[in-house]
Amino acid sequence: MSDIAQRSDARLHLPTAQYIGAAAINGPLVMVSGVRGVAYGETVQIAGRDGRLRRGRVVEVGADRAVIEVWSGTSGLVAADTSVRFVGRPLEIAVAREMLGRVFSGSGEPLDGLPRPVAERLADVNGLPINPTARQYPRSLIVTGISVIDCMNTLIRGQKLPIFSGSGLPHNELAAQIVRQAHLLEGNEPFAIVFVALGIRHDDAEFFRRSLQESGALNRTAMFLNLASDAPMERIMAPRAGLTLAEHLAFEHDMHVLVIMTDMTNYGEALRELGSQRGEVPSRKGYPGYLYSDLASHYERTGIVRGRKGSITQVPILVMPNDDISHPIPDLTGYITEGQIVLGRELYGQAVYPPINVLPSLSRLMKDGVGEGYTRADHPALSNQLYAAYARVGDIRSLAAVVGEEELSDADRRYLAFGAAFERQFLNQGRDENRSLEQTLDLGWRVLSQLPRDELTRVSEQLLDAHYRPPAAAAGATTNEA
Repeated sequence: MSDIAQRSDARLHLPTAQYIGAAAINGPLVMVSGVRGVAYGETVQIAGRDGRLRRGRVVEVGADRAVIEVWSGTSGLVAADTSVRFVGRPLEIAVAREMLGRVFSGSGEPLDGLPRPVAERLADVNGLPINPTARQYPRSLIVTGISVIDCMNTLIRGQKLPIFSGSGLPHNELAAQIVRQAHLLEGNEPFAIVFVALGIRHDDAEFFRRSLQESGALNRTAMFLNLASDAPMERIMAPRAGLTLAEHLAFEHDMHVLVIMTDMTNYGEALRELGSQRGEVPSRKGYPGYLYSDLASHYERTGIVRGRKGSITQVPILVMPNDDISHPIPDLTGYITEGQIVLGRELYGQAVYPPINVLPSLSRLMKDGVGEGYTRADHPALSNQLYAAYARVGDIRSLAAVVGEEELSDADRRYLAFGAAFERQFLNQGRDENRSLEQTLDLGWRVLSQLPRDELTRVSEQLLDAHYRPPAAAAGATTNEA
């Protein structure tokens, strides 16, 4: 290696080194030999003949060799004329509360035509998972305004609850609706949203931006947009940048932050692409063997820290290739997170929105954040009864497909009527319809009242006396009032 210049970063007083000439360039990778004192994950600045500065990160370090991933690619770089400067610290992003209401690239560069925000501090984007011994158990909920989520798969503050979707299903519309409508049940605490889009098309990016701007939700949201045409390395950094800002807002400004990331499958594809370029030994379906730990490094930055007022809640969205829930990304995500919300193609084909299949969906922390003192005393029993009744509907529909609906008992026909009402009235709602929690629970009882009272075995007599109103009784009461 020729021309080694040792310099000092005056701001951090860290040694830096600049090397002129690269040993090899292969795809987005630059190999530099003869290096000294270089660390894994260190930030690198690369320049070619044109003088344009590119950023990269050290992804492999040997005895006297370093391999660098260049985020924006190596097009135009010539090995002999490439200048490589190791800055002596990991990638950092400027974070500030004034980033809310702004739109950034996956690496934190402004995309809205406004100046860079004034940094309150520089933070390492890699972050750290929250220490389990420092965690506080999540209890309070975040209201999404979507009945099936708020009643049956309640999102608890500090939870990580993924959405499993399929190609062509309306997960983008659902994500935008959650961003627009999400709020705390207690309205006096500060609440913010960090929205991270990974590998999305230009029209999807414009949809998200326009949806948030027109609704006013952008004022409390920081958007990080990584487009499909952007470099894979930026897709790797985008969730880290978003979570770093979320940590700053939650633990420095005592805010409750909801982080929505879509689509984590695109993130996994970027990992697989870069792993292939590095020559790593692949694991399941070609993904790197460290996929589990890499996903966990994102998901485990979620939670509530004991003694801190703020919290981070995470809703990652994953598109399952071929609707395969055993695909490595949803499969491993399910091991790390506390439940899942699954979108169903059959419901979508029936024009039900959101097409959430409630039977495989689950919020594991819901039981400790609903009920008296949290939402409403009837919430847990109502949810359990809706689950049980809808599961019975599936069995009866299978039976009706064999013997015909006319051969069913009266009770079975009532279940079919309940199933239709559950899907058309409770599950189905407008893309801009924001239901309060009270409206959702009352609607659940209205739908449940399609069934005979003696079929409702998962709710107490006291709750039935207070909330059960069969259609005939409701019609009679309306007539008497008139």
